[in-house]
Amino acid sequence: MSTEITLFEESFISSQVQAALPEGYTVRPLRENDYERGFLKVLEVLTEVGTQTKEQWLERFNYLKQHNHEYFTIAISNDRENRIVAAGTIFVERKFVHNNGLVGHIEDIAVDANQQGKKLGLRIIEALKYIGAKKGCYKVILDCSAKNIPFYEKCGFTQKEYEMAWYVPTATTTKAHL
Repeated sequence: MSTEITLFEESFISSQVQAALPEGYTVRPLRENDYERGFLKVLEVLTEVGTQTKEQWLERFNYLKQHNHEYFTIAISNDRENRIVAAGTIFVERKFVHNNGLVGHIEDIAVDANQQGKKLGLRIIEALKYIGAKKGCYKVILDCSAKNIPFYEKCGFTQKEYEMAWYVPTATTTKAHL
């Protein structure tokens, strides 16, 4: 058992998901030292991550840890290489509707390009759904591109509604339409 600081308790990790992983891979809560294991590099398959120092990483990690009743970021590690190969997050929102219910929002599902085809994305989704159920969420939702709909349907999701986004203007963008 590792003595590294984890984002949340290991009890939120599904033993069934762990058993379904290829040999030498582990699903677990994000750890304080995953900065060195390439966690941010894995996220680059999704979008621009930016340059973070270890200090900035620790600041964000510690914030999430202080709010670990809401933020659950998991990682799959290739234990032989001691590096992160897949990741995802579920954020638990507290609602007034559904009798003060909880909704899980899945975000930032990423699998290293060299690791695709091993069902790691599926395992991340299964692990996050498990966390949502264990936390008492009445539903777990996510946003995805049209090309990813078939994947998420295989993971048990159904298409519902439409996603909308408004990006906050930055100093480098032209006039904002507020």
